[in-house]
Amino acid sequence: MRAGTARLRTALRTPLRRGFATSPRCLDKYGFIGLGQMGYQMARNLQSKLPPTDSISIYDINKDAVQNLKAEMEGAQVGGAKVSLADSAAEASSEADTIITVLPEPQHVKSVYETILSALANTPKKDRLFIDCSTIDPQTSRAVASSVTSASQGAFVDAPMSGGVVGATAGTLTFMLGAPTALVPRAEPTLLRMGRRLLHCGDQGAGLAAKLANNYLLALNNLATAEAMNLGVRCGLDPAVLASVLNVSTGKCWPSEINNPVPGVIEGAPAGRDYAGGFGIALMKKDLGLAVVAAKEAGAKLELADKATEVYANAAADERCKGRDFSVVYRYIGGKE
Repeated sequence: MRAGTARLRTALRTPLRRGFATSPRCLDKYGFIGLGQMGYQMARNLQSKLPPTDSISIYDINKDAVQNLKAEMEGAQVGGAKVSLADSAAEASSEADTIITVLPEPQHVKSVYETILSALANTPKKDRLFIDCSTIDPQTSRAVASSVTSASQGAFVDAPMSGGVVGATAGTLTFMLGAPTALVPRAEPTLLRMGRRLLHCGDQGAGLAAKLANNYLLALNNLATAEAMNLGVRCGLDPAVLASVLNVSTGKCWPSEINNPVPGVIEGAPAGRDYAGGFGIALMKKDLGLAVVAAKEAGAKLELADKATEVYANAAADERCKGRDFSVVYRYIGGKE
């Protein structure tokens, strides 16, 4: 076994979970930008787990989300960091030692960081840590990291996450960190206040590469599971029986075992509530597109990408499927419900 392979396997078996006190620096001022479904819950967990001596400034273009989160934070029975509302991303970052961003698309990340760095241009240089938890393409992430370095305003790392809204709410997310090894102890305490596990994947950009590779595989597994279940059901099999066969056989995967696309097979799965909630099909379409972009940049051939992209794009635009969990592709392909 090559030494590099052995180190990777060891890292994946042993998630980073050192205590917060091991951090060499005390970062007591935080900025949090982006309060969508994921960011809202992540910011809530972060604030609640910080000591009252710390402070957090929150910002989102959705003013209602900002006001609601502030009220929720201040209404909690336990302590937590002091909360303030910012009128812009730049204001949320101005005094912060650590800035967390959770934004929808690559262009949003690029625009927000341009705004922040422009506002900081005439301020004293500061060794800030920028943690971007958005799922974007590695090329855009590297460009933003370069701009942060050029501005001498600190360091930028990518830390996309897995676990969905349920994981964000429960504080059980897994973060895939792309950062120089020296920055891991600085990023770790913040991320582990919002999640359960941190996997250091390599230098800046590596976290996103891992996330997009995972979601590409998930997109294909989901579509293949939908087609396999539809095949078996139309051949006369009871869907629960078919799922039980798959899940003790070589076809077992997360969509077959945990998020089965056939209504009634898995209790609590989105399929059982008309595909409401879960990981939205538009988000899977986006992540699949980002994986294709990353593959082209890396020179990696994705033989199944074109057809999968077509299916997800069409399903996301279909009125029967729009806004629903990505397992709704079962409905799109004509699966029996």
